[in-house]
Amino acid sequence: MQLEKPLPARTIRARALASHPLFHHFVIVLIILNAILVGMETYPALYEPHERLFYWADRVLLWLFTVELGLRIWAARPLHSFFKDGWNVFDLLIVLSGHLFTDTSLITLLRILRILRVLRAISAIPSLRRIVNALLLTIPALGNITLLLSLLFYIFAVIGTNLFSALEPEYFGSLHQSLLTLFQIILVDGVMDIVRPLLDVMPWSWIYFVVFILLGTFVIFNLFVGVIVSNIEKVEREDREEDHAELAALRTDLKFMRDELREIKQLLEKNRE
Repeated sequence: MQLEKPLPARTIRARALASHPLFHHFVIVLIILNAILVGMETYPALYEPHERLFYWADRVLLWLFTVELGLRIWAARPLHSFFKDGWNVFDLLIVLSGHLFTDTSLITLLRILRILRVLRAISAIPSLRRIVNALLLTIPALGNITLLLSLLFYIFAVIGTNLFSALEPEYFGSLHQSLLTLFQIILVDGVMDIVRPLLDVMPWSWIYFVVFILLGTFVIFNLFVGVIVSNIEKVEREDREEDHAELAALRTDLKFMRDELREIKQLLEKNRE
């Protein structure tokens, strides 16, 4: 079997540096510093006397992010593999936006773009990245669950409007008011303020609310949780497979380097003879 061409030594060193734990922690520290800096800018008494200091601190952070991203691009071989990862493209867009929008008249836009750099914590921290990937995978499955939840809300809203509109028109006076009330109930927000007056007139009305809360909270929401947990496990399994693939690629590179060193050694021995 023909082996692939080994990576250049500089690329191997760049990849080793980009994957080093200390480098990873350094990037997280930069993200935290950026978040603190943007938060401090929201206090005029602190920002206005030191506006130039804040500006240059932001410039330094931006160029550090640029160097870090450039190192990761250099370490990616083949180059298109860098852009296959959506998180890498996300990081690239955030860093480029800091260089493209530099007009001081767009100060509000600049501050919004700077705070978006905090989102890089998602791509920098593997556990957060897995959760977000799992949530994205959950979106297609959530369609059916959302439809089921919408049907549940609609049925109970119609029933509640017919039963309680005369007693509590501010909560069940119309269909849309009933929907808002049910949404408030499912969040367990002021439930007793809604239910207690009805119990005084209709002692059996508790059945309506208990059935809705059981179906809405314990059944439907548990389906949401179940789908999300299942996708998190799927993402973790895919990450482990990618780690194994990267380890196999690294072993292949090392094998190429050993073969080259062996050939060099043989050539040196022949020259000595």
